[in-house]
Amino acid sequence: MKKLFALLLILVFSFGFKAKADEGMWLLPLIEKLNMGKMTELGLKLSAEDIYSLNKVCLKDAVVIFGGGCTGEIVSSQGLILTNHHCGYGSIQAHSSVDHDYLRDGFWAKTKEEELPNPNLAVTFLIRIEDVTSQVLANVKDGMSETDRTAAVNEARQAIEKKAAEGNNYRTVVGSFYGGNYFYLLVYERYNDIRLVGAPPSSIGKYGFDTDNWEWPRHTVDFSVFRVYSSPDGKPAPYSKDNVPLKPKRYLNVSIKDLNKGDFTMILGYPGRTNRYMTSYEVNEQLNIVHPDRIKIRGIKQDIWMKDMVADQKVNIQYSAKYSSSSNYWKYSIGQKGSLEKLNVKAKKEELEKQFNTWVAATPERKAKYGEALNMIKSAVEGRAEYYNALNYLNECIQGCELLGLNRGITGLVTALKSNDSQKIADEVTKFRTNSSDFYKDYNPPTDNKSMKAMLTLFRTDVPAKFHPDFYVNVVDKKYKGNIDKFVDEMFAKSIFASEAKLNAFLDKPVLKTLENDLGYITATSIFKTGGDISKGNSQFDAQLATGKRLWIAALMEMVPEKTLYPDANSTMRLSYGTVQDYDPRDAVTYKYYTTLQGIVDKYKPGDYEFDLPQRLIDLNNKKEYGRYGSSRGYMPICFLTTNDITGGNSGSPVMNGNGELIGLAFDGNWESMSGDIAYEPLLQRTIAVDIRAVLWIIDVYAGAKNLVDEMTIVQ
Repeated sequence: MKKLFALLLILVFSFGFKAKADEGMWLLPLIEKLNMGKMTELGLKLSAEDIYSLNKVCLKDAVVIFGGGCTGEIVSSQGLILTNHHCGYGSIQAHSSVDHDYLRDGFWAKTKEEELPNPNLAVTFLIRIEDVTSQVLANVKDGMSETDRTAAVNEARQAIEKKAAEGNNYRTVVGSFYGGNYFYLLVYERYNDIRLVGAPPSSIGKYGFDTDNWEWPRHTVDFSVFRVYSSPDGKPAPYSKDNVPLKPKRYLNVSIKDLNKGDFTMILGYPGRTNRYMTSYEVNEQLNIVHPDRIKIRGIKQDIWMKDMVADQKVNIQYSAKYSSSSNYWKYSIGQKGSLEKLNVKAKKEELEKQFNTWVAATPERKAKYGEALNMIKSAVEGRAEYYNALNYLNECIQGCELLGLNRGITGLVTALKSNDSQKIADEVTKFRTNSSDFYKDYNPPTDNKSMKAMLTLFRTDVPAKFHPDFYVNVVDKKYKGNIDKFVDEMFAKSIFASEAKLNAFLDKPVLKTLENDLGYITATSIFKTGGDISKGNSQFDAQLATGKRLWIAALMEMVPEKTLYPDANSTMRLSYGTVQDYDPRDAVTYKYYTTLQGIVDKYKPGDYEFDLPQRLIDLNNKKEYGRYGSSRGYMPICFLTTNDITGGNSGSPVMNGNGELIGLAFDGNWESMSGDIAYEPLLQRTIAVDIRAVLWIIDVYAGAKNLVDEMTIVQ
């Protein structure tokens, strides 16, 4: 740890904060040494130990990993959680039906007995972070192959994780940072009884849908409310009626004071992935493979889904979460590809690489140590290109073939049937029947039929024949004369997977031969085998790429460029800081830092899928019934902008003021800086947050769920 502190301090003081001060997703153990001076200067009133401490309760104890890819915060002494509406969307959808459409109408529990359990949802608290680099690298020797190095590192990581988990119920993981040059032990505690407490209708919580996604001005009150429950002794426990609301170590106070331009802002959360050390070769791969593939394939699939969703309320409920998940990163790819090109990011990377080559060539020692780093990355990226493209296509297309995806879970039953072990067969039947029940709840065969036809045709058309699964030739061509539509229709007419009734009839008396002759099973098996072959071809370049990237990042840290002050995001807790600010997206245009309720109404389009509104919200706006949550300037605030550095995974993160009080929930970035995960753009990059006053106004004034606001500590 001392070595890393020393290195980073040299970087900071060498450049005198030449890097934009607001850039960076910082590891919590480093903030006292690296960030406190600047944060205090900007308006922070807390100490480093108030934010992160090994010895006392601190702000990090109020922040959780929500589910598998978002952040949430505890806002009451009874375990109440706030996160984004889009983070809770899957849970809201799971509880929705035509009779109780919580996506359309919203949901509010007026008592704890009305709160809804979510079997597949958990929240995770961070207990501590510890630098274990020296332990992990203790048996790594110079000259080791990447395979041997990885084996030594993994052996050490597993031993550290095992020791840290002894005598407790914690989850432990040793994470890799700076491209595998540093390692930290992260210790977590997970709670599995999480209940839905409240959610606005999607016409409020997801207002603007795809059109406004990643855009400013934004008018989405993007929040939902959950509660974490524990056993009576406060420990994690599966759902039980005997469980009680968690008494958290720490919860956040909520500020409803006015926000002003220049106010200090701090975000704690779990950013997913950034790639700011990415080379020009990898940027080129994003521009020519990743984004074009995703944009084309998801665009076709989503058009099919949306037509059926608009036509049928039941289908809309079934596919809403799936569509939202797909479309989010479909539009992200459109935006990032455009930003990478417009901001000429590849050329900027190439310029850094030229500087690197000059630096490396200056001494024999550098050349020997780092001279091959870029060549290794270039060779690996270019070598895997055809495999990488085929794998992207296969993964994206199979997501549009839901019936085939269901087959991923059947392998256990196949193995049991081959063994003729009656107990194993019974166990696998029970398991698959349970899992498939969840699948069919959100499945519409006619929609999947249309999507599968499009996806199988697209893959065959766009991907070289050498990567085609053999069912195209052995089944489609031989038995259906190449007619994919006829083949798919036959599959849906006869496959045991095409409906829950057919599958259950098969599971009542499972026969291996029936399964092996099923068109759905034959097709899925062929696709998964090909996927394994393509993955194997692609992975032959993994070791070379990993070595190159590790050396590249180590060299950059030694070369002291201004972007080596913090490690890339990797779903571990990070702190970012900034201020409330507007920005200038283009010539003669300035975007102010906040939006208002009137702006929501101005976008209103009656009956529109994206911009319809509940009449009650319109009426409250017309009467200016803001309660205590309106600004002293006469408007009802909705969203605001900050210069904080965030990415996916930060959704739902608390935006706090200098006192550590909650002022908003981060939920998006802006269109002009979509390249930010690869190259930070200080003049353009903004975090979009929903104002906590809008959240409280919806809960209290709009929904009448004052019981929830009464749980919170409000600072006026």
